[in-house]
Amino acid sequence: MNVAEVAPQAFSAVMGLEKYVRANVDRPVLELVKLRASMLHGCAYCVDMHSRNALDSGESSRRLFAVAAWREAPFFDERERTALALTDAVTRLGEHGVPDEVWDAAAKVWSERALADLVLAIATINVWNRIAVTFRNELPTDV
Repeated sequence: MNVAEVAPQAFSAVMGLEKYVRANVDRPVLELVKLRASMLHGCAYCVDMHSRNALDSGESSRRLFAVAAWREAPFFDERERTALALTDAVTRLGEHGVPDEVWDAAAKVWSERALADLVLAIATINVWNRIAVTFRNELPTDV
């Protein structure tokens, strides 16, 4: 099913969020967040798209591969680490929500506005992942 055709107003609303986060979150961080959430969801379509987008914008393949094991990898600065930790917590949102230590660490290095934008970015990629996985978006073969 193509949700853009079946529910164009809903698709447009999600696209509005996408445009907002693209304009308000640093691109390298945004691509790391999108890639990490997509990995957690097992969304091959989104992993492919966001890894290619990040490479096209100058990200190194080494850092992209390391997103799968970001806690152990030395390639990410404090802001990126807190963004990835928050991505994990929000994407795997459990019964008790985002752990205080994850939130507090992020709040130390992100301004209130930047943190709000980061959470919106994480929420947006989670919506896209759920759409792509549910509707079984197929990977492009012409890469």
